[in-house]
Amino acid sequence: MIEVKSLSKKYGNFLAVDNISFSIKKGEVVGFLGPNGAGKSTVMNIITGYLSYTKGKVTVDGIDIIENPEAAKRRIGYLPEMPPLYTDMNVKEYLYFVYDLKKVKFPKIAHINEIMRLVKIADVSNRLIKNLSKGYRQRVGFAAALVGNPDVLILDEPTVGLDPKQIIDIRNLIAKLGKNHTVILSSHILSEIQAVCERVIIINRGQIIADDTPEDLAIKLSGGNTVEVRIICDEESMIKTLSSIADVESVISLGKKEKDAYDFSIVPKDKKDIRAAIAAKVSESGKTLLSMSSGGMSLEQVFLRLTEAGDGDAVRKLLGEVKEDFEPAEEAANEDEEIKTEQTAEKEGEE
Repeated sequence: MIEVKSLSKKYGNFLAVDNISFSIKKGEVVGFLGPNGAGKSTVMNIITGYLSYTKGKVTVDGIDIIENPEAAKRRIGYLPEMPPLYTDMNVKEYLYFVYDLKKVKFPKIAHINEIMRLVKIADVSNRLIKNLSKGYRQRVGFAAALVGNPDVLILDEPTVGLDPKQIIDIRNLIAKLGKNHTVILSSHILSEIQAVCERVIIINRGQIIADDTPEDLAIKLSGGNTVEVRIICDEESMIKTLSSIADVESVISLGKKEKDAYDFSIVPKDKKDIRAAIAAKVSESGKTLLSMSSGGMSLEQVFLRLTEAGDGDAVRKLLGEVKEDFEPAEEAANEDEEIKTEQTAEKEGEE
């Protein structure tokens, strides 16, 4: 459904997107993640046709976004982080306006009413948008993205400003829409991504550093043997303390979770059991260990570890996707041995 090939984007001398490629099939719900400034929004804006690109190719349902932009955009529903709403219109007027703008062929009243029912804004359909709460405005933006029943939905922070119940409603709606639409979802709430996306693409410094399921990424990074701890401590000094344990591969801070206490995710070397060593080290440092648990890495932990690793080559090595040097060397040695055997046979034949 979406094909991005060798895509690059420059702003002057700054390379915001660096030769990336990926494809998304119909019916996939994909999380598109990256730290601020990674190039995530640039890529999303290119796919929607809001931005041009320096090099590469982008197609939506086989239609080139540059060569035939109107036909490509007709297949896309886009919800930016800050929906461009006309706040002096009421909700229904605005959605009718979007309907006319998109040149939709469905029966207008029935189509708009169905969308308002889906995103639960029918009860405010006659209210001015400027008088709505931020959460309701976000829903109106979501409704506008659904007008025309597009094949592709690109949602940038769709639950910003929503209360917990509204977040669950929108999350369930995204999961439902994913059965018949291709969905690209960007959010800083990684638990939300993990709940609805079967695949994540992570971009950092303009490069795609990971493209896999959250579960497979967690397995590759941790081997399923991570330890999570909560300690009353100074964050930076405790990272150094835990990293000094002999069988510890890496330590990631998950931030402050309660007063004076920080959570850390600790990955062991060679899947070793490091719980006793952690408890001893924390006690030795004079700090208080509040809790410890074993388990796989969350998407938040995966994201932090991969983006902290740096560029694409460093991440591929971290994920075990780069073969060690001895493998090609071994192949070369076998080839040399075959050549020597052939040369010996030839000499013996001449003699």
